[in-house]
Amino acid sequence: MEFGGAKHEISIRIDNNLFKTTFPGVQDNDIVTSPIHEDEIAGFRYTFLNLPIEYLHHDDHINPRAIGSNLKKLIEEFHKGLPQLHVSLGLVDTRNGRSTKLKIFDGQHKAAAQILLGVRRLPVRVFIDPDTDRLLTANTHAGTTLRQVAFDKSVQRSLGSSLLADRMDRYRHDCGRDEDDESFSERDLVNHFKSESREMKRYVIDRVRDSVTTHPDNKLRDYIDYGGRGTERPISYSTVEKTFYSFFIHGDLLTTAFNYRQEEGTNPRQLEIDQIVQLMNVIAEKIYIGQFEHSRGTRRIEHNIQKGKDVPEPHLRAFRMAREEILYNWLRYVKQIIQNYFVTTGKPIDERKMFQYPIPDACWENIDNFLDALKRLSLWMNRDLSITVFGGKQNNDYWQEIFESGRAPNGVQVMASGINLMDMIKAPT
Repeated sequence: MEFGGAKHEISIRIDNNLFKTTFPGVQDNDIVTSPIHEDEIAGFRYTFLNLPIEYLHHDDHINPRAIGSNLKKLIEEFHKGLPQLHVSLGLVDTRNGRSTKLKIFDGQHKAAAQILLGVRRLPVRVFIDPDTDRLLTANTHAGTTLRQVAFDKSVQRSLGSSLLADRMDRYRHDCGRDEDDESFSERDLVNHFKSESREMKRYVIDRVRDSVTTHPDNKLRDYIDYGGRGTERPISYSTVEKTFYSFFIHGDLLTTAFNYRQEEGTNPRQLEIDQIVQLMNVIAEKIYIGQFEHSRGTRRIEHNIQKGKDVPEPHLRAFRMAREEILYNWLRYVKQIIQNYFVTTGKPIDERKMFQYPIPDACWENIDNFLDALKRLSLWMNRDLSITVFGGKQNNDYWQEIFESGRAPNGVQVMASGINLMDMIKAPT
């Protein structure tokens, strides 16, 4: 770690309801003794410690949040001499031996801000051998339904995915199944956990979203702003949810087993994930990679155009095509192109779960051709439109009208005519 954290495990001895440890990794061999308390409602045991940062590890299971953009404000607050009001939360698991990692799952931002100011020890409330599933649930609720902290949507999806994995383990245990058994369905899980059926359905979809978002082969990831307030990347995560995930993830529970057709490579959910990633990759390769400049970003692009400043055409095009109301429309046309392919080839499908069917190469060629034709449209590089159609945020219907007729609802002529999807999917001659 750059600032000296996460170097050592902590050795623990519990004796007569006392938590005892020492920190030889920082040349502190004095025995630290702290009383152990018990949460009267949850039944969790915990203690309070002032810990060297060398003994603090990040818990990316309970809290996968990265350090966000509000760190600067915290640094300024602590620099003014203002105290930390809430201590960080951590946990240790002593069930597998006396030496273990002490993991921090809440308060990372406050900890990081103080470390940057030179603090070498931090106060932590340490849970001892807790039920991590209940901690994960509590932490997720704090960042979602209770809104005690502001979790980004992408973080909420990651937490939901983790909760689904925990529920799957509990289901296997409750039903006496092997630990790697996947011969049960999403519907089976929800039926088993009836008291949280609404949450379970969200966890199922969160798993799909998170699998796409974190997929190691996803080339569009580098162009998605996960915090929602950055200016380096063109596509907000919120836009991804409203377009890619809304259009292409089947939102109902499946009755087929999690391992259904897994060996053949045609498992419905895995196909859905892989093909959404494939679509994202095609878009990234054609519009963003080598064209959108992260160093230039998205800040005041149209303003700079209006001031006559130089903005490279590939960057301008990528920026404009990523605007939510624009992306919403042209990605919807991609969906229509896929639907049309299945119809014209006589393949009966359930259009609600279109990406759970293998999309043939010929259909991918149609998508390629459409995207090539779309990016060639002159409006993306038309600087005169910066004041009018690109001057402010419009709604989805506004851009549907432009793509349909070539003219904006306010009468501005944007293109000579509307687009023709059948012409755009043809290979260029």
